[in-house]
Amino acid sequence: MTWVLQNLPLIADRTWAHLATSLPAVLAALVLAVPLGWLAHRYRPLNGPLLTGAGLLYAIPSLPLFIVLPVLIGTGVRDVVNVVVALTLYGVALLVRSVADGLDGIPPEARNAAVALGYPPLRRFLAVDLPLAGPVILSGLRVVAVSTVSLCTVGAVLGVPSLGLLFTDGFQRGILAEILTGIVLTAVLALALDRLIVLLGRLAMPWTRTAGAGA
Repeated sequence: MTWVLQNLPLIADRTWAHLATSLPAVLAALVLAVPLGWLAHRYRPLNGPLLTGAGLLYAIPSLPLFIVLPVLIGTGVRDVVNVVVALTLYGVALLVRSVADGLDGIPPEARNAAVALGYPPLRRFLAVDLPLAGPVILSGLRVVAVSTVSLCTVGAVLGVPSLGLLFTDGFQRGILAEILTGIVLTAVLALALDRLIVLLGRLAMPWTRTAGAGA
């Protein structure tokens, strides 16, 4: 506890850096996964390659990906953009399947009703398909958020600021309190982001506010 009280500014700085890296990656993954998941749902020949490719992408170890990405996108190994892009790719890999599954699960009657009412394709997607697939997409997004917050700590091995630096620094200097602080705050951030997504989901999809939904 003494170490924590003496290093509150450092802890706050690491926590902010962790959030500033994780949140853009989660949002970017959502923005990219929705059209990719729609393609996998809408065009069956693309379904297998897209979902299989996403699964293979997630299987790539994070540290080698952090090292290879700068060669491909022109950033430095220690550039925070490098970590954000890598985390986004992992998020997309997880979320594409959720989007495709959510769209696949929409009852044909709902789409037929929208067509009968004269909804053009884009309006039908935004007003019917996306809301009905929303709960499944939300569940996938929660997994992405927790995974992203956890994976963000790996960037500390390269020297990118995050709560992971508390692990590496605490290990190198033999400060157990610093290591435990990094672990606990990473778990707290993941839980807080998960709860925030659930809350936003309930606000955006009020019909899901049933007992136990999204909990």
